[in-house]
Amino acid sequence: MGVALVTGPTAGIGRAFAEELARKGLDLILVARDRDRLAATAEELHGRYGVACEVVPADLSVRADVDAVAALLGSRRVDVLVNNAGFGLSRAFEHSDVADEQRLLDVMVTAVMRLTHAAVPGMVDRGFGLVVNVGSLAAWMPGGTYSAAKAWVTVFSESLSQSLAGTGVRVVVAAAGFTRSEFHDRAGVDMQALPAWMWLDAAQVVDAAFRDAATGRTVSVAGPQYRPLSVLLRYGPRSLTRLATATRQRSRGLGARH
Repeated sequence: MGVALVTGPTAGIGRAFAEELARKGLDLILVARDRDRLAATAEELHGRYGVACEVVPADLSVRADVDAVAALLGSRRVDVLVNNAGFGLSRAFEHSDVADEQRLLDVMVTAVMRLTHAAVPGMVDRGFGLVVNVGSLAAWMPGGTYSAAKAWVTVFSESLSQSLAGTGVRVVVAAAGFTRSEFHDRAGVDMQALPAWMWLDAAQVVDAAFRDAATGRTVSVAGPQYRPLSVLLRYGPRSLTRLATATRQRSRGLGARH
């Protein structure tokens, strides 16, 4: 029986990853800020699947907490690492709080790098392991610090996958589209106008990530509605992507002054 560490496992995509890993029989190390929600998640997954669930309350925007989780990864056998923790900001960059921008980078870039750096050497030594980084289609769109962070996650994952070729350690980035979760509510973004056909269930993102990892694909895009769009975003003219994104932001009022 293996062990998986999942960050942000109490809701949304992170919860779906934790659920699927438990269903596969892996013991879990669950990392998030909210101790009570962590405990409730661990109790439910243990009761449903019989796996051991260890909770590690940590705020991944705090370096000491990141270092503590990294030390755990360096000292324990962890077969699967899921870097899922993240959040969005509702204000445009020029109107946001720089502390919030920095916190986003700390959680979605620095913590991902440091936790992966702690986990990979042991995986390489054992000749087996999987790193799943939760990215976004926003990585290929101009969307402030969030998109820039997801672009970093995507390129980092691709680079690491190449570097680890032949070691038995796989890396996949789950480039998620709009996914039903608490994400947009927490960011204060009204998504009521988004057509129903554009929404994914978190389980779709998880299933695609595991399927693509098994076949050696590094960038995983879930949902038939998003696969052609991802090709256009990645390989189409950047000027058109910028124009489409700017039009969408204006229609939602994200360009208005606060």
